Amino acid sequence: MGCEVSKFCCGSEPSGSNHGVTSSGVDDRIGEGNDLPQFREFSIETLRKATSGFATENIVSEHGEKAPNVVYKGKLDNQRRIAVKRFNRKAWPDSRQFLEEAKAVGQLRNYRMANLLGCCYEGEERLLVAEFMPNETLAKHLFHWESQPMKWAMRLRVALHIAQALEYCTAKGRALYHDLNAYRVLFDDDSNPRLSCFGLMKNSRDGKSYSTNLAFTPPEYLRTGRVTPESVMYSYGTLLLDLLSGKHIPPSHALDLIRDRNIQMLMDSCLEGQFSSSDGTELIRLASRCLQDEPRERPNPKSLVTAMIPLQKDLETPSHQLMGIPSSASTTPLSPLGEACLRTDLTAIHEILEKLGYKDDEGAATELSFQMWTNQMQDSLNFKKKGDAAFRHKDFANAAECYSQFIEGGTMVSPTVYARRSLCYLMNDMPQEALNDAMQAQVISPAWHIASYLQAVALSALGQENEAHAALKDGSMLESKRNALC
Repeated sequence: MGCEVSKFCCGSEPSGSNHGVTSSGVDDRIGEGNDLPQFREFSIETLRKATSGFATENIVSEHGEKAPNVVYKGKLDNQRRIAVKRFNRKAWPDSRQFLEEAKAVGQLRNYRMANLLGCCYEGEERLLVAEFMPNETLAKHLFHWESQPMKWAMRLRVALHIAQALEYCTAKGRALYHDLNAYRVLFDDDSNPRLSCFGLMKNSRDGKSYSTNLAFTPPEYLRTGRVTPESVMYSYGTLLLDLLSGKHIPPSHALDLIRDRNIQMLMDSCLEGQFSSSDGTELIRLASRCLQDEPRERPNPKSLVTAMIPLQKDLETPSHQLMGIPSSASTTPLSPLGEACLRTDLTAIHEILEKLGYKDDEGAATELSFQMWTNQMQDSLNFKKKGDAAFRHKDFANAAECYSQFIEGGTMVSPTVYARRSLCYLMNDMPQEALNDAMQAQVISPAWHIASYLQAVALSALGQENEAHAALKDGSMLESKRNALC
């Protein structure tokens, strides 16, 4: 529609207009992530609430529920978006060892990484909590792209950023990275590539460090079962092959093509005309060095960074432009409800919610028919009906009171009731209570766009504009997905 996101455009992340490498080749954003909170321990209840009860709708693992350790997206009470990795029950039986390892990784803070924010180790539960990266993985953008293949300049940027992340980890005494591959490279709000912190910890107590096909595993790991810093460089070489080819080519096959000077067969055909032969040759040379059978002959992260900086292209072009992904601060067309929330037009929001009714309460009609059986349930439903009547007539104080009595009855869980009470609170200048209800609606229905939209309005009323922008963006995204399924 005509209105666009502008009010909530001040992002809290570092600006996407600078991808971190200046024209002089100096990285100007590689420093510590000072705006991030310190590592902390989370309760399982906090993480359960943040992920809406570990809802399947919040799974972001590439292999969904079939993954051995499932990753969920979530949101904390302070509106920080998080990624939660939940290990299987057999992983990390020693809670002390898990905590020590997590704490060590959690001390790292760098803009080239998706940093570890905390962990949970209650009972048999073992979970890691990291920054959430909304723009998916390198594997998705390289192997399963939809709108456009990744450009050469962006592939070079990925190679540099990951080399810089590994250099930082090495300098901080964490040189071992387990199973480095295209699924470990994530893209942040501004589409800048970052290295997942999860690879800095082993997957489980058996110490298994590589989950990928053996064809991509460092030869010395096959012999000894141990990861070394040189093993990480071998895996970085396989990542360079992915970037060069746009496919997941076994190193042995790629090296055969290189030895036979059959470079055209190796290079991604989508890159035709985007790079010079000298640049292509240099990246192939770097990949070959990383893939040497003899570990001592492989480069270290520092030398990789030195080699990658001169190759960078389109230095002034933000990553989101190269990727063809809207920036976190860009204007986004909104639906009528989104526009109303952007303007904080509570009257318009009320009209939309009233018109919608209870259509979004899945199974509510069936539940209501069964709830007629007891007087207690009948009383509870009467409170809801009175609340609906007051809501319709814009008697918001009375509506909030009736809805509260319905909720306290506990006979039915309704996201719409929480959304309606949230708006009642906004109408009565109670933004914190409104935010609590909007968040509870999302706990009940994780993919419900209206819950995110109402959070945006409440957060704006509380003066939290950055968080309001993020919630509005989430609501717009959820609404778009919902409409695409209709």
